[in-house]
Amino acid sequence: MLILLILCGAVSAIVCALLLRYARTHSHRYSLTMPQRFHAGHVPRLGGVAMMVGCTVGWAWIVIAEPLLKVPNKIHLSPAMGLAWWSVVMVAVAGGVGEDLTHRLTARWRLAFTVVAGLLASWVLALSIPSLGIAFLEGWWTATPWPGILFAVFAVAGLPHAFNLIDGYNGLAGIVALICCFALAYVSLLAGDRQLAGIVLVVAGATAGFLLWNYPRGLIFAGDGGAYLWGVTIAVASVLLVQRYPVVSPWFPILLLIYPVWETLFSIYRKLMRGQSPGVADALHFHQLIYRRIVRGVFDDDEARRMLMRNNRTSPYLWGFTLLTVMPAVVFWNNTPMLMGFTALFIVSYVWSYISIVRFKVPRWLRR
Repeated sequence: MLILLILCGAVSAIVCALLLRYARTHSHRYSLTMPQRFHAGHVPRLGGVAMMVGCTVGWAWIVIAEPLLKVPNKIHLSPAMGLAWWSVVMVAVAGGVGEDLTHRLTARWRLAFTVVAGLLASWVLALSIPSLGIAFLEGWWTATPWPGILFAVFAVAGLPHAFNLIDGYNGLAGIVALICCFALAYVSLLAGDRQLAGIVLVVAGATAGFLLWNYPRGLIFAGDGGAYLWGVTIAVASVLLVQRYPVVSPWFPILLLIYPVWETLFSIYRKLMRGQSPGVADALHFHQLIYRRIVRGVFDDDEARRMLMRNNRTSPYLWGFTLLTVMPAVVFWNNTPMLMGFTALFIVSYVWSYISIVRFKVPRWLRR
C-alpha cells in the first residue's frame, strides 16, 4: 500500500511541475471578475489532469504488479475491473477538464458528464445501495432494485459537484478528499477489502502530490477536473463498500461526506430562497464567509501576499470542521443510530455557525 502512495504522489507532483512549466498560458482565460476568485495573478487550473495521470499509473500498477511483475500486493484488481474504474472516473474528469480549459461549459453540461459517469458506474460496476438503514423504509426499498440503483447514480453524479463547490481555497478540498480517502481505506481494510483500500489510496497519493504545489503556495489549482475525480472515486468507493459489506452502515459515508454534501444542499436552498438559479456562482458559501469575516487580521505591504496568507489561513478552519465528522464516522462505522445522531448534530452546528458568522456573532478567539 505504501508504494501506491509514493508512486502516485511522485507522478502527480512531476506532472504538476510540467504543467506549471508548459501550461501557464491557459490560466489567463479565467476572468478576474469571477465571484469565487480569491487569489492574485493567473494560476493554472489543471491539477485534475496531474492527479488523473497519477491515478492512471497507480491503478495500472495494481493491475500488473502481481501477475506480470511478480510484486505481491494482495489487492487483486483484474484488468477488466481496473478499466471499468478508470472509464467511470475519466468520463467525469473529461467534463471537468473541458471546463478548466475553455471556461465555457455550462452547469448543465458538466452535470451531464457526471450523470453519464454515474450511469456507467451502475452498469460496469453494478452499483446499488442495498439499504438506507431506516427500518420503516426497508420493505419498500428492497421490494425493487430501482431505488438503490437510482440513488447510487444520484450519489456518483452529485458528489463531484459538492467537492467542486467547496474547492475555493488552497488545500481545502484537497485535504478534505485526502482525509475521506484515508477513512474509506481504513474501513475497507477492517472489512477485509484490500481492493477498495488500494483504489482510494491511489487517489490519496495523487492528491498528496498535487498538494505539494497547491498548499500553501497556491501555484496550481485542482479545477473542476480535480474536484470531479475526487467526487466520483469517493462516491463509487463508498457505495461499493456499503454494497459489499452489510456490516458497514449506509450512514458511514453520509457522515463522512456530510460537509460537502450539506454545503451543496444548503447552497441550493439559500439560492432558491433568494430567487436565484442553483447553478449561478456566488460568494456566500461557508468557506467564503470565513475568509471575509473571520480571517481578517492579516497585514502585509504586498496585496498579493496578503491575499495568499488569508487564503491559506481559511482552509484549516474547514479541515477542523471536517475532522469533527470524519472521526465519529470512523469510530462508529457500523453503528447506524450513532452515525445518524452525529449527522444531525453536524447539520445543526453548520446552520448555527453560518448564522453566527452572518450576524457577526463569532467568538473573538476564533478571529485571531
